[in-house]
Amino acid sequence: MRKSGILLPVFSLPSPHGIGTFGKAALRFVDFLKAAGQRYWQILPLHPTGFGDSPYQCFSSFAGNPYFIDLDILCDEGLLLPEEIRAAALGSDTGRIDYGRQYARRFPLLRKAFSRFVPGTAFAAFCAAEEKWLLPYARFMALKTANDGAAWYTWKEKTAAPDEVRFWQFLQYHFFAQWQAVKDYANAAGIDIIGDMPMYVAHDSADVWAAREQFLLDERGLPLLVAGCPPDAFSADGQLWGNPIYDWDCMARQTPAFSWWGDRMAHALRLYDVVRIDHFRGFASYYTIPFGEKTARRGKWRKGPGLALFDSLKKRCGKLPIMAEDLGFLTPEVRDLLKATGFPGMKVLQFAFDSREDSDYLPHNYDHHCVVYTGTHDNDTILGWAKTAAPADVAFARRYLHMADDDSLNWSMMRAAVASVADTAILTMQDILGLSGEGRINTPATDSGNWTWRVDAGCLNSWLAGILREMTALYGRTKEGV
Repeated sequence: MRKSGILLPVFSLPSPHGIGTFGKAALRFVDFLKAAGQRYWQILPLHPTGFGDSPYQCFSSFAGNPYFIDLDILCDEGLLLPEEIRAAALGSDTGRIDYGRQYARRFPLLRKAFSRFVPGTAFAAFCAAEEKWLLPYARFMALKTANDGAAWYTWKEKTAAPDEVRFWQFLQYHFFAQWQAVKDYANAAGIDIIGDMPMYVAHDSADVWAAREQFLLDERGLPLLVAGCPPDAFSADGQLWGNPIYDWDCMARQTPAFSWWGDRMAHALRLYDVVRIDHFRGFASYYTIPFGEKTARRGKWRKGPGLALFDSLKKRCGKLPIMAEDLGFLTPEVRDLLKATGFPGMKVLQFAFDSREDSDYLPHNYDHHCVVYTGTHDNDTILGWAKTAAPADVAFARRYLHMADDDSLNWSMMRAAVASVADTAILTMQDILGLSGEGRINTPATDSGNWTWRVDAGCLNSWLAGILREMTALYGRTKEGV
């Protein structure tokens, strides 16, 4: 079935408290998606962010981000007072997130809520059901707090205070209860959630701290090798991500094989209806750099776990509703792995308009088994791209899209995505709103200004929903069709 959806991170939702949450605005966005004839809401990872606030460098690949816990719901539950939230002054900027303010002022509120919380049978049941990941995570965060936020491999204090452990369990209890309510509401409206799963995890994470034997680390806990990408036409030094490398041999020897990954995927399929795996090519072969290098130049390709991993995940989880991020330079082994798994790959329209070549990302080169995006969280908006792209490429895009002089590039490109043969089309909210570079979510290899953009509540109106629905129905992507 042909479907379409919108990419909008949870943190980008409107809210009166400085960052998007699982409150009323999340439900209103679901209503907007339904009115617009959409079938998917794609979000970024929901996990607790660390230094740099990137959802791709998190303290856990199982836990949820406490920033997304809605404070008004805690008020309704008698854990906070409205005047306490107002006094915290979490931020009045409706367009940007101030993470420093959130960190400094939200957590004292959450601790106040915890002081009023009376654990009951539901909380006890949650802690028991999720103990395998929850207890290590809560201990990790309690110890991190006791060590003034330092990375785990430098900790001097090794004893976690029981009440502090309980606080981090309390946050996860409320996170998952609130998110489940949002997901249930979306599913009841015919909207499925697409969530991201980064291939790698952060070094300073409960994942690595609690399962050190499954990563290539030295006796001090430091990585022997780290992840990244080799130099290319866009970066002479390559990309140095710094994530530790999995000990794939150790993981394959687990009983059952790759059980850590089985736990991770099973958990993700509870959070989301569809999982988009970031950096899929790394499962075929992955690039490693010696720890301590300043660039990614001195790296080496190594063979990944391949199909054996995904066969083990199918045994554990059954059907795997996975989308594969297969962008970049793809070798035959990557293409073979994608074909063997049966997962749809990605097409990004912004990559299509190189006036010098017939790109695989041009819609006339698609088959139906793929997901087309106008752009991703790592791309500029369409209009931002047009300002910085080569004039010949922009001119080619206009010719290819059959644009009249007064046609808007963003709507022309979105129409091409929705009209394409791709089974799934995903549009970004920023492109729908016609934003330029100010709407960009992330600029890779930069350290500031990312992950902060927020949508204004007034933009999510019935007029815009009607325009989207008309286009979506015209190209057969609503339940009703044309």
